[in-house]
Amino acid sequence: MLLEILSTKGAAALGAGIVAIGAGLGLGKIGSAAMDAMARQPEAISKIQTPMIIIGALVEGVSLFAVVVCLLAA
Repeated sequence: MLLEILSTKGAAALGAGIVAIGAGLGLGKIGSAAMDAMARQPEAISKIQTPMIIIGALVEGVSLFAVVVCLLAA
């Protein structure tokens, strides 16, 4: 019984960690691509920056939801 509890909580913690890593990688990729695009076309900064912020917020929201689900599953 103790092994089942530890494995469930361990799996939830592992899932939450994987979600955090995935969100960090995704946000890094979004930021990198946006900076590259802004460097190539400085006149389009406002057209690039707003969607970048919106997509970043959506990624953060989904990752927060996934972490909560992982921790509630434990």
